[in-house]
Amino acid sequence: MTDSDIGVAPPETLRAAVWGQFRKHRGAVFGLVVLVLLIVFSVLGPFVWGPEKLSVAEALKSKNLGSSFVHPMGTDQLGRDTMQRMMAAGKVSLAVGFVAMIIAIFLGTLVGVLAGYFRRLDGPLMRLTDMFLALPLIPLLLVMVMLFRDKIARNLGPEMGAFVLIVFAIGVTSWMHAARIVRGEVLALKEREYVLASRSIGATSRRVILRHILPNVVSPVMVAATLGVAEAIITESVLSFLGLGFPPDFPTWGRLLYEGLEYMQLYPERVIFPGLAISLTVLSVNYIGDGLRDALDPRIRGR
Repeated sequence: MTDSDIGVAPPETLRAAVWGQFRKHRGAVFGLVVLVLLIVFSVLGPFVWGPEKLSVAEALKSKNLGSSFVHPMGTDQLGRDTMQRMMAAGKVSLAVGFVAMIIAIFLGTLVGVLAGYFRRLDGPLMRLTDMFLALPLIPLLLVMVMLFRDKIARNLGPEMGAFVLIVFAIGVTSWMHAARIVRGEVLALKEREYVLASRSIGATSRRVILRHILPNVVSPVMVAATLGVAEAIITESVLSFLGLGFPPDFPTWGRLLYEGLEYMQLYPERVIFPGLAISLTVLSVNYIGDGLRDALDPRIRGR
């Protein structure tokens, strides 16, 4: 006899419970919808919206146009369609945010687990974390870009070289907060009964970490990951705004801000559109992080 035969509802799965709590957070739902729309705009938009290519003479005649049916966001100083450049820039900016976040979360989780589980590694790894936290982020990134940009560009090309350098530089300088969060969780988890029982029957440290520690630090890692995306996008925008990000023909939202700064008084939409895209992305990701934090916390989920 099943639960449905006796009128008892089956127990709610963890995934359904997390999604049910996430849906109750209006800000998180709003952020998820906005982020999905931005991703669709950047990734699928070029397949739907692609103005015909113009010759040099036609492009010069079309420069600095306002909004119209042909160019909904106008054109820039070279006659290029602003909406098309916004789509291409969004694809790069979002890719930088997510890839840099993956690198930062991987490094932060690795350092946090090793520092929290192995006592002899705790001191050296945490001092290394403190050292990275004490370094000024933007000047350090500027130095890394200036030193390695030309060398990597010669091997990988200017566009791919800039992408690899910026993503790696942001990732290796953004893992410290995730490491501290994971270390605190591991210090509490390794004293739990099931971990002690697993160690008492002879389980190796590798098995304990993979089977018992890592699955229980997923929730704080996911929250840190959402915040890492926003931080990476802002950092890349700052580098591009300073003119040390991607090359001019490889646009990002920060690069569009940098190019539109000169024409801001005459054509304010040049900075409004990319600035609004960056603000909406960061705001939506932060709201999603708040919703995930509440949904993954069983004390809040049970209310």
